[in-house]
Amino acid sequence: MHNLLFFLQFDWNQLRPENLFGGQILERTPAGLSIVYVIGIAVLIIFLLLTFLSNFRRPKFTFEENLPREVSRKLTTTLANRSLRIWQFIFIFLAFFVYGFHVYWTYFADDNNEQFQALSYKDLRNRRTNAARLRGWMLDRTGKLGSALAYYKLEPDGDINRTFALEKEMAHLLGTERGTPGLERSLYRQEADATPEAWEVLTRIKRPADEQRDVKITIDRDLQAFLAEQLKDKKGAIVVLNPQTGDVLAMYSNPSFNLSEARTLEDYLKLEGDKRNKPFLNRAMREYYVPGSTFKTFTMVSAFRAGKQNTTLTSTPEGFIPFRGSRSITDANGGCEPPFGCTTLNIMQAFEVSSNQFFAQMAVDLGRERIRETAGAFSILAVDTPEDALQAGFFPDIWNASNDRIKNALAPQQSTIVTGSKISAYDIGLEGMGQGYAGQMTPFQMALIASAPANLEGKLMKPKIELDLPPQMFSQIVTPPQAAQIREIMGLVTEGSGGTATRVFANVRAAGIRSGGKTGTAEKQAPVYDEKTGKLKTVKKKRRNDKGELVEYNAPVMYERTDSWYISIAPLEKPQLAIAVVVEGGGYGAAISAPIAARVIMKARELGLLGEEYRPKTQVPKTLPTKKKGKTK
Repeated sequence: MHNLLFFLQFDWNQLRPENLFGGQILERTPAGLSIVYVIGIAVLIIFLLLTFLSNFRRPKFTFEENLPREVSRKLTTTLANRSLRIWQFIFIFLAFFVYGFHVYWTYFADDNNEQFQALSYKDLRNRRTNAARLRGWMLDRTGKLGSALAYYKLEPDGDINRTFALEKEMAHLLGTERGTPGLERSLYRQEADATPEAWEVLTRIKRPADEQRDVKITIDRDLQAFLAEQLKDKKGAIVVLNPQTGDVLAMYSNPSFNLSEARTLEDYLKLEGDKRNKPFLNRAMREYYVPGSTFKTFTMVSAFRAGKQNTTLTSTPEGFIPFRGSRSITDANGGCEPPFGCTTLNIMQAFEVSSNQFFAQMAVDLGRERIRETAGAFSILAVDTPEDALQAGFFPDIWNASNDRIKNALAPQQSTIVTGSKISAYDIGLEGMGQGYAGQMTPFQMALIASAPANLEGKLMKPKIELDLPPQMFSQIVTPPQAAQIREIMGLVTEGSGGTATRVFANVRAAGIRSGGKTGTAEKQAPVYDEKTGKLKTVKKKRRNDKGELVEYNAPVMYERTDSWYISIAPLEKPQLAIAVVVEGGGYGAAISAPIAARVIMKARELGLLGEEYRPKTQVPKTLPTKKKGKTK
């Protein structure tokens, strides 16, 4: 009777699935069934493997013994077993192929397959997951909320929207929800993935939520905005690194785009179709330029590594002739650079006046193997032929990052140099002065070249974007004493009587800041676009096809563009900045790019990025004396 009353009074709703284990049974049941299914498939595959192998050891019937091989192979049982073994093998192969296919796309494609990353925005599951979870705030290197780069904003209608402080200035670094991922999709990838593993759901009563952490990056918000101002109405890029730690302080490429302009697919495709301006192209890391005389810094470093820094070489009116019958290599004025003229120069004099003849001779003296070895230390890919240079890909391993997703998202196009045995001494000479087959350098790579001697220990530090990561070395470029010597030589460019940037940096010197650098001017063949339509201009040309027939084709109209370059380090005694500036069609390096670098140094001083000793002193207003109260006459 008591049992019957208990049975009638019991609240059977407690046994409903949604009430058991805090409602977790609704998640755990399908998770458990998924695991049972996987185990069942695994057992089936094992069974098939065992039967497949056992067929080879099947005992023979009495009548099969001692039969000739040709006869036994024609027996019905043998034929049937052979057919079964073939189909078992095909099934096992297909099973492994299908499962391997899914394993790759589930676990590896997101990190290693660039096409998968670029198209992942089309996966509605990813988009729903990203939209359903709030990402942390992205703070600049100061860590102040007022300097946040990405945060959430409550709109008047109650919606919570992801907001960006520098929509245009940070567009290439932050990235969009479509195409190649940037920091927005790589820094918060773990938090955005809300789908747990089936085993995790089955074995835990409650799965802890991902920590929605805020992230501090190395970018200085004010400096980043300042770089964008410097490239207003210009095409080019600026990169600013801390050579001691590898911190990327600022990096900007222009033309850029507003992140809000790329939210819809229609607007995204419109921006992608702008072939004239290429707003999605990050020129700082993924555009090749001819580096011009800034590359003489590489040749000088290579000379120090080879112990040839004390070599003296002679400039002549007719120029340097690498071999009999070769064209000559002259200085920019067609003869010898002033103020030294045609004479014997050491490496300090040659770097100060930017002597083409000296650095062409130095490259030939160093030889292709020395150049190849120095290139590898700088993360430059040395290849044998010009055709190989066209196959260069991205180089994510240069980054110091917490995971491969961030490295892949920020991977620069790897710079190249040709050092094979088929190129001539004349070609090697051109490379030594930053022309010819050294013409595939990114501004990012040139900032790395400047940063190595700027490091007090002569190390090339891996660049990093996450502020809290400890510094990592990529390679030991030169010894600390050699690095100090190279810095002083770079200082002659801004302080020497014949320095190519001495006048430009007068204000920097007046502020008590010593700096070093190298100007560069480089010619490059570039396509012509119609001013009104923005379309590529073409001209009809003819060429012979494989059959020897003349066929007509549209060739792009090209012109010779003169790019302006400058690389800089500051302050010279303990550099906190390594800068690379390139302006497409800007002309001489001392005219456009060097003044930009000088202004960047002064802005960095204002922001306290040169160290405490260079931080501007706060001006305290003088207090006016107060009148003493008394009787008036």
